[in-house]
Amino acid sequence: MSDRRLLRVLGVGFGLAVIIGNAIGAGIFRAPGQVAAHLRDPGLFLAAWAAGGLYALIGAIQMAELGTMLARSGGQYVFSRYALGEYAGFLVGWSDWISTCGSTAAVAVVIAESSAELLPVFGGSVPALAGTVAVALAAAQWHGIRQGSVIQNVTSVLKGAAFAALIISAFVVGGVDATAVAAEPSVPSGLALATAFVLALQSVIYTYDGWTGVVYFSEEVRDPGRSIPRALFAGVLTLTAIYVLLNISFLYVLPIGAIAGEEFVAGAVASALFGDSGGLLLRVLTIVSMLSAVNAYHLMASRVLFSMGRDGLVSGAAARVNAGGTPTVALLLSTVIAVLFIMFGRTFDKVITLLAFFFIANYTLSFVSLIVLRRREPDRLRPYRAWGYPWTTALALAGSVAFLAGAVAADTRNSIQALLLLAASYPAFLLVARARRV
Repeated sequence: MSDRRLLRVLGVGFGLAVIIGNAIGAGIFRAPGQVAAHLRDPGLFLAAWAAGGLYALIGAIQMAELGTMLARSGGQYVFSRYALGEYAGFLVGWSDWISTCGSTAAVAVVIAESSAELLPVFGGSVPALAGTVAVALAAAQWHGIRQGSVIQNVTSVLKGAAFAALIISAFVVGGVDATAVAAEPSVPSGLALATAFVLALQSVIYTYDGWTGVVYFSEEVRDPGRSIPRALFAGVLTLTAIYVLLNISFLYVLPIGAIAGEEFVAGAVASALFGDSGGLLLRVLTIVSMLSAVNAYHLMASRVLFSMGRDGLVSGAAARVNAGGTPTVALLLSTVIAVLFIMFGRTFDKVITLLAFFFIANYTLSFVSLIVLRRREPDRLRPYRAWGYPWTTALALAGSVAFLAGAVAADTRNSIQALLLLAASYPAFLLVARARRV
């Protein structure tokens, strides 16, 4: 194994860029229609998006303590393994790595499809174009983390500017029809309303997922005790502002009834604003905004696999790092898996659906890890201490458990299959443990 190490060269700006690049993906184009289908009231609709931001902010308070106390790259895998043991770490790391590779593939396909609509010459080669996007961005960051961080910073700034332009255009050009607003259907009340809000929050929280981005690079960030909390809080607040303002702008252009159930709300808004040219502008927006997501996914997936390799939970080759600070084997394997997802297409859609259950499960284990470490190591140096502990931690944990319960109730079949997949991970872990002893 190489004695090279990851480089501590990143700053708060990169942390903010990777959160924006990672979190804002294809979901924000589709989730508003799903949320409005459950909550056909503009106030409740916006309240759901604000609630998602509040959940992320409370979670960020906890992650800031964990990320500064255990300043090792690898994301939530690091916390779960240290606090809860190697099996918990294996479960979190493996599910996080596979789902991130799958997300790379999904977003690369969105880029390819948008490019094919923009340039019909690519119409028959969407998988090849998607694979090219994934490989090209991996190759661009192969030389080192400095190059990868520059790409992330530039593409995230372009993404932010593109969404800002869409929001401003909506308020300048748009304006909803008052008669359409008056015709909106009534919303449920009582228990039915509570159920609708929980179901809407599932789509919202999945769209916010990715706000932890900076903790994947904890040992590569300069002055992690200050930089990680700043990046987390700035990232979550920026993300919340973008999502809330974007959805307000959608409501300014279209009535809530037109948004409800719409598969591609951003497309409907762009068409309402600019007519036939709206589709062209939206495709450009999609391509520009999704490039930063693919770059962020590559960076994060490679750090998870690198950390697992360093700890012996996968082959030690995954921990090899080049002179520029890139875990090359981990990046190569992550790219290969992403390309396989692209090649096999919808065959793997079911896998991604099942792994989505683990997004919140991983958050739950992280919050539990914070409680365990506060009790087990009360005197350990903590550059940042979670504000409001134990109340904010309990609130974040309760929210995660409630979300998981809601997911089981809303999609019992997939949730049960996800739990079976969880059970199947234990024999795989035992095989890894046995291989280490040989």
